[in-house]
Amino acid sequence: MTFLKGTHLDELIRLAFEEDVGQEDVTSGLLMDSNLCAKAEVVSKSEGILCGLFLLEKISAWPELNGAQLAIKSEFQDGSFIQKGDVVVRIQGPLQTILKVERVALNFLGRLSGIATLTHQFVKEVKGLSVDILDTRKTTPGFRFLEKYAVKIGGGKNHRFGLYDGVLIKENHLIATQGVKSAIETIHKKLKKKMTVEVEVKNLKEVKEALEAKADIILLDNFSVSDVKEALALIGKRALTEVSGGIHLQNVRRYAQTGVNRISIGALTHSAPNFDFSLLCSLPKDINLKKSPRPTTRPSN
Repeated sequence: MTFLKGTHLDELIRLAFEEDVGQEDVTSGLLMDSNLCAKAEVVSKSEGILCGLFLLEKISAWPELNGAQLAIKSEFQDGSFIQKGDVVVRIQGPLQTILKVERVALNFLGRLSGIATLTHQFVKEVKGLSVDILDTRKTTPGFRFLEKYAVKIGGGKNHRFGLYDGVLIKENHLIATQGVKSAIETIHKKLKKKMTVEVEVKNLKEVKEALEAKADIILLDNFSVSDVKEALALIGKRALTEVSGGIHLQNVRRYAQTGVNRISIGALTHSAPNFDFSLLCSLPKDINLKKSPRPTTRPSN
């Protein structure tokens, strides 16, 4: 995904180090020599979908670590299903550097793996049915590009990225118009480039208006399963259909069984539990605590 590249990601990592490490790690600086080397393992404390490994290389090579390069070996890849106790990553390098990287790396890894895991659970619930599980714009400020990446890793699909890359007429837009039909017709007249036009509706009357105005996608907002079935009977194949609002793991399959094309779920990003990892360090048995050479192993690709 091209939006994972560039200065935005660098800035997020910089801010993460700034808030966690600041000018120095006081405790480690007082307790150990800067050249003391160690090994570490990132261990899964649950089961689910791994996401965010690509960030570890970038985090471990951060310029403000003063060139203290870490050797990193990933035992899995993004999208892998991991179980409790699995060693996900092995790290070797200066212990002070490992401890500076620890919380920044695990926070990114835990957040993204949590989203990927919840998305996977929803996708699993609708297995065998012709429906897409989509995210929304209900994301952590500044983290949208990462969180939408995690949704894809979990098997979901991305809705529009922002207000600029898709037309979605919502309830708050309609107060400035004469209704659903009028809003869609105005968009069709004024839109200067090819773009899908989607409209959010709250009842069957608005469904009929959306059909008359030839909306590309009709979003049935907070419809019951029975109301969705009735709406789909009206729509047929004249527009793609989407449901949203009140969808959870216990009812998502019932909604999917109606034949709707898409189900968008804000909870994928705004309510995903954090995936817990721990980092466990150890010193080589033959380590000389007074003088430890730095590792020569370079990070693996």
